[in-house]
Amino acid sequence: MSAFKDHFSAASDRYAAYRPDYPAALFAWLAGLCAERDIAWDCATGSGQAALGLAPHFRRVVATDASAEQIRHAEPHPGIEYRVAPAEASGLADRSVGLVTVAQAAHWFDLPRFYAEVARVLKPGGVLALWGYGRMVLPGDMDAPFRRFYAETVGPYWPPERALIDDAYRSLDFPFAEIAAPAFAIEVEWTLPRLLDYVSTWSAVKRYQAEQKHDPLPALMAELLPAWGDSGTVRPLEWPLFVRVGTVR
Repeated sequence: MSAFKDHFSAASDRYAAYRPDYPAALFAWLAGLCAERDIAWDCATGSGQAALGLAPHFRRVVATDASAEQIRHAEPHPGIEYRVAPAEASGLADRSVGLVTVAQAAHWFDLPRFYAEVARVLKPGGVLALWGYGRMVLPGDMDAPFRRFYAETVGPYWPPERALIDDAYRSLDFPFAEIAAPAFAIEVEWTLPRLLDYVSTWSAVKRYQAEQKHDPLPALMAELLPAWGDSGTVRPLEWPLFVRVGTVR
């Protein structure tokens, strides 16, 4: 098994506070694909954003992450059991879950081993869903400096796996009977400081700060501020989600 690549534990408190939530419509659609809604497994749950979205639809959600620090910051919920476990060895029983979800994390996995684990734990007719989101496109004149920051300022500090996100998982191996997904998007209304709080959770920003001994975010804020206006102004922002969904062949 490949070593766990931990890019987020050092900022798990900020990750829990500043990562966006996924749309409720996504979880309702996924639940509707399942023949039964007893147990769902949210793999690489981080601080539990996806697990919380699943909880209204399943009797029980088992949410695992290889990072104990991420699990420590996960939001408690009576319907969610949080566990520290790698994606490739969940500890779940054979044929015990109806849905497996992975939000913004499948690109970190040893995929052949993870897929073998999915095939082991899914019930007949069970569903696997992988999804993620790339760089949001900011409105108007704000997008050019934001794109430069993403691709040039911190671009060299992204791990190589980030290319799978930029490719919207199109090149990700997916040996399942695929189900076409409707369009989903994360929609938020944020101030400029709230946007930068989110950007501060990027693994590339953390690596830049560690290696350069310098925080690039104030300069980004200065570039965005003229087009944003008052930094406290709330603006609607959106990320389209990319989704791969399938059943075991």
